Amino acid sequence: MELTPKQQVIELIKKSSKILLLSHSNPDGDAFGSLLALYMVLKKLEKDVVAVIEDLKENFSFLPNFSELISEVKGSRDFIISLDIKEIKASKLSYNIEGDKLNIVISPQKGEFKPEDVSFSYGKWHFDLMIILDTADPEQLGKIYEENTHLFYEVPIINIDHHASNEYFGKVNLIDLTASSTCEILLGLIEALGKACKGSESALIDEDVATALLCGIITDTGSFQNLNTTPKSFTVAAQLIALGARQQEIVKNIYKKRSLTTLKLWGKILSKIKHDPLYRISWSVISKDEISEIGAQESEISGVIDELLTSVANSDIVLLLSERKDGIYGSIRTIKGVDATKLASFFNGGGHPEAAGFKITNASLEEALEKVLEKFKEFQKERLNLEELEKKKEVSEKLLEEKSVPKEEKKVEKINTEKKYPLLEKVLELERQEKLQDEDVE
Repeated sequence: MELTPKQQVIELIKKSSKILLLSHSNPDGDAFGSLLALYMVLKKLEKDVVAVIEDLKENFSFLPNFSELISEVKGSRDFIISLDIKEIKASKLSYNIEGDKLNIVISPQKGEFKPEDVSFSYGKWHFDLMIILDTADPEQLGKIYEENTHLFYEVPIINIDHHASNEYFGKVNLIDLTASSTCEILLGLIEALGKACKGSESALIDEDVATALLCGIITDTGSFQNLNTTPKSFTVAAQLIALGARQQEIVKNIYKKRSLTTLKLWGKILSKIKHDPLYRISWSVISKDEISEIGAQESEISGVIDELLTSVANSDIVLLLSERKDGIYGSIRTIKGVDATKLASFFNGGGHPEAAGFKITNASLEEALEKVLEKFKEFQKERLNLEELEKKKEVSEKLLEEKSVPKEEKKVEKINTEKKYPLLEKVLELERQEKLQDEDVE
């Protein structure tokens, strides 16, 4: 019988000794929570674990073992110095250290070596397994992927995620699109690991692991307010609290503690909100110069769209564009029935049906905003059938004009209308017939 993805994950973990854990750049609570929870669990299983995430956001530093995280993959493969000895043979090899320098001394049998005889390369990676969490596409890992591309072809990958846009890039893909978060998926996996390795489902889950997992669920559901919240989300959260998760500690650090620079930054973003009532789109932007002037970090932008911008009334789509060092980042939030992933896909982004993101490079903030609004308005125009609304608006304007035209001019105006606006005249005629029918009924 073929193993399920969860069973395959357990077997790969059991066979591996050195495991690399990764999650996406610009991380959220689900990224940190899933990374740290699995890190602690694998440590309990006596695995050699390295957990890497590009941005170490201080607002998540309250999570247990946060100090164990590093921001780049390093020291995981050998640096090889090769010497061509085809023409000249080596007779002796030694090394010595002078201050901060390591000198490798090679003595030839005869003659001398030349600089062009020396070459450099890297050995194989020392990892047996790589587990990528809460990441739809390896490119979302940012510099970790860009600087270590070969690693992703040499080491087996387990891909654990809940995003609809996931590209199933792993050797094993544990994807649950119905889950509110990656942390929700991990609880079942950790229980199965505990049973397989320790004989008990709860053997690997202590208060710290439970807290990390609950953090991911709380943040990805917006404290159980977002549309991705399901009955299972509440059930899993209750189970984690019963296991000792420190719910109030999470709420205090995530929602009730803001630095002065964060508040100023959010105030700046709020002061620049714009709303288009016809297309039902609200948006705001923040430039890197404005972030710098306030003295804030880019990571402090996180949260403002969910906690404040989405409260704008009569908005189907809420957009926040933030200019950062490596491009323009877009965050999208939508009402139920408006697919945020489709909007994000216009710019090679992804995410959830009601919350998604994207990144634009090689464009200014103004250029990016113009491109994004153009695409979003096209989307809304088709979705809301705005062309028909515009026609009705023209009809209404025409009716108002007719009321103000003297009787003797109406016949001439009607002829002109028929020539210029045949469709409008048909609509008007239908309205006249309906009015007459209503009068007959009365």
